[in-house]
Amino acid sequence: MDLPPLHLSKGRERRLRSGHPWIYSNEVDTTRSPLNAFAPGDPVAVLDHRGRWLAWAYVNPHSLICARVVSRDRAHPLDRSLLVHRIKVALGLRRRRYPTPHYRLFFAESDGMPGLVVDRYGDHLVAQLTTAGMERRRQEVVEALDKVLRPAGILLRNDTPVRALEGLEAYVEVAAGDVPEEAALEEGGVRFIARLHQGQKTGWYYDQAANRERLLPWVGGARVLDLFSHAGGWGVRAAVAGAAEVLCVDQSARALEDVARHAELNGVAGRVSVRRGDAFDVVRDLRQHRERFDVVVVDPPAFIKRRKDLAEGTLAYRRINEAVMPLLNRDGLLVTSSCSYHMTAEHLLETVHKAARHRDRRLQLIERGGQGPDHPVHPAVPETAYLKTLFLRVLPAS
Repeated sequence: MDLPPLHLSKGRERRLRSGHPWIYSNEVDTTRSPLNAFAPGDPVAVLDHRGRWLAWAYVNPHSLICARVVSRDRAHPLDRSLLVHRIKVALGLRRRRYPTPHYRLFFAESDGMPGLVVDRYGDHLVAQLTTAGMERRRQEVVEALDKVLRPAGILLRNDTPVRALEGLEAYVEVAAGDVPEEAALEEGGVRFIARLHQGQKTGWYYDQAANRERLLPWVGGARVLDLFSHAGGWGVRAAVAGAAEVLCVDQSARALEDVARHAELNGVAGRVSVRRGDAFDVVRDLRQHRERFDVVVVDPPAFIKRRKDLAEGTLAYRRINEAVMPLLNRDGLLVTSSCSYHMTAEHLLETVHKAARHRDRRLQLIERGGQGPDHPVHPAVPETAYLKTLFLRVLPAS
């Protein structure tokens, strides 16, 4: 197959040969491969400085990551056939691990196709195309998903802000079949409803499912506080697992409506209450009223979106974790998470430890978790290992 060449500068192929799928603009020999000669999403053959073939990729001359590798097999460039193959391989993993068809079906680089994310809700799929290369192949993506899964409908939730970095417009559109506003899903036998067209991201935070499962042995008879609760994934599952009382806190009225609906759907409405407000303000009020909990879950949105936000975001993680410690009963459990890539697990633990010392508490790390197996990690791409969850026993200082 003849495609335009993208020549790398001398020595710049080492990272690519190590398995990394990204090519930065400063790694390209722009004398032989002027980036302005390409249109966003153009397919290319990546060559080293000697002209040796390395991989198939697609380019975006307007992005710092100016090319993304899609295949290292010269016989298989990016086409519908390759998409079908990659989706089948991804599906094989999920079918081995999940008893019901509710999971992240495809996780971009980790499943071998940068820029493609797909969540599955039974017979309905919600996809995001986050790069110009995937947007260019939108119809092929839809056809490949239809061929592999024969879904009742495919929704493109292409309204994520990251598309702006690729020069792409935002839109939400049914690409195939019919997709309802909401879809049912199961997580550990507990029933939920995801808002597909207008919900968060692709509708549900599947990445925390394994950590929510880890929580269950700790909640029997407990009073649980679920901060940044969204639709109640943590809180409702805790109630179903036997928590005596659960309080879910979120700023979104719609999210709390969903919490109440999910509690009713699973027969635990009498043990789940909600409170709308800023988590920091609610925690302050709970402390003033001397409320106490056996388990506190802190699962905030990303406080650190860019490296330059590290100091400010670290302070936010410290403040919220420090604030909740006085709410815990003696020998209480703090479950705290960060989905900020720039906040490492070690940094998160250090931050929470400092918060504990300031509150005259000591910690024991009981468990730690990352994203579930439907969000596999690409060993050469640290950014794919973004989720950290710590299970910490909070004790009096000694």
